[in-house]
Amino acid sequence: MKFTGRMWIFEDKNINTDQIFPGKYTYDPLTPEQMAEHAMEDYLPTFAKEVKKGDILITGKNFGSGSSREQAVTCLKAVGVAAVVGVSFGRIFYRNAINNAFPLLQCPQAAAFIFENKESLKDEKIEVDLVEGTVSIKEKNFKFPSLKREALSIFKAGGLLEYSKQKLEEK
Repeated sequence: MKFTGRMWIFEDKNINTDQIFPGKYTYDPLTPEQMAEHAMEDYLPTFAKEVKKGDILITGKNFGSGSSREQAVTCLKAVGVAAVVGVSFGRIFYRNAINNAFPLLQCPQAAAFIFENKESLKDEKIEVDLVEGTVSIKEKNFKFPSLKREALSIFKAGGLLEYSKQKLEEK
């Protein structure tokens, strides 16, 4: 599972789930496509209109902290974000991402390199390889802990729900 995309660099620490998906929409019965319209709305209001399918976010420490709002993962995935490469992630947000087959890659070295060189890298593409556990940009390669076999199986199935259905069918 490998993909390449354009970068969005969000260097701030503690971007929380309310900034990723505004709390005022939490209890509205929105489809994933409707949630996508509000992705990152409280952090960067133009994001949902400017992001392109396959783009990759580069984030600082503790991205996705805060509430256990699953919509934060759903809206990013639905708006077309392919993955998030970050210094670290909120634990519940991280688990929600696995359940929804949305790659969050903890790679502080890659994030630091990108933050330090953001002006010269702003038009560069970034490549992520989930199986090999690598992030590559401008001939630089960084390792992140590759996903465990079970997590990769959830990703390949398309999320925990589909993975569970497959497991039940096997029995």
